[in-house]
Order: sequence, then structure tokens, then C-alpha cells
Amino acid sequence: MLFRTSAIALPVALSLVAAPAIAADADFSLTNESVKGQMNFFDARSDIQAGAGYTYHEGSRHLINGDFHAQGRTALGNLPTTAGIGFRGLAWDDDDDLDGGAVGIGGFATVNIPNVPGLSFTGSAHYAPSILSFGDSDDLTNLELRASYRVIRNADVFAGYRYINTDLDNSNGDINLDEGVLAGIKIFF
Repeated sequence: MLFRTSAIALPVALSLVAAPAIAADADFSLTNESVKGQMNFFDARSDIQAGAGYTYHEGSRHLINGDFHAQGRTALGNLPTTAGIGFRGLAWDDDDDLDGGAVGIGGFATVNIPNVPGLSFTGSAHYAPSILSFGDSDDLTNLELRASYRVIRNADVFAGYRYINTDLDNSNGDINLDEGVLAGIKIFF
């Protein structure tokens, strides 16, 4: 167990030290039962967005995600919006001898509220049907909603809700890989 923990901790620590050189932003969020770190490599002005994240869920469940989206700026009504369409790959491992993953298709949108400078709302949704799932996963749903407020030029605080669910192969029901109200910070480099 100690080797496994140090094998995960060292790459995470090194990536945090190198983050300003290779990332546009990093966010860290907590639910009652999990902690997640996410790094995105391009800012909102880029035509693409790529990112990677790691979630530790209480009970020794590990989730790793990789994201790739085409993104652009648009407007939702009169509200400036950054939207992306693409893929989120998610792999998970549970100490109950269950593991799996999927490549979900979906997207995200961040809507800024001009009347309240610094306030924005973000939503993302990705779904992977059976054909894009592997291991013990038969399908996968990943949803996240958050409200953010820019407290200083290069940092946001946010609160929201995260839901990651997978149906298990052979009609063994489903499992919520991560679910709950979340709070966190996002740092821009």
C-alpha cells in the first residue's frame, strides 16, 4: 500500500511543480467523499482544449480522466460564452476488484454574467454508450455544474455538483463513481 501511495504521490507532486510551464489553469475540488485535481493546457482563446485529471474517492477508488475538445467563444443570448465539443476518457479502479472506463462524447459551456463581473456558470456533460466502454463499465455518464466567482485576477472560487455513474456489465446494477456537492479553487497561470 505504501508503494502504491508513493507511486501516485510523486507524479502528482512533480506535475504540480511543473504546472505553470505546461498548463493554462489548474483546479482542485472537494466533495464530502472525494478530492479532484484537473489541469487544462490551453486557455479560452485557443481553438482546442486538452486536460487531464485525477480523483481519489473514499474507499480506495481512483479515477483518471483525459479531455480533448474543440472550443470557441460564442454568446448565449447576450451572455459571453466559451463552449467546447469533444471527448472525455475516464478510467477507474476500485479495490472491490472492479475497474473499467469509457470514452464519453459531450461538451461544456462557461457563461459569463456581465452585470456581475467575475461571476460565471459552467456545465459539462459527457456520455459513453456500451460500444465506447471497457472493463466492468457498460456505459458511463459524467455531469458537472458549477458557479464560479473570480476573487483575484488569476483565481476563482467555485461551488457546484458532480455526478459520475457507470452501469456494470452483465446487469449487475450500477455504481456512482463520484457524486456530491463540491467546492474548490481554480488558478490561472
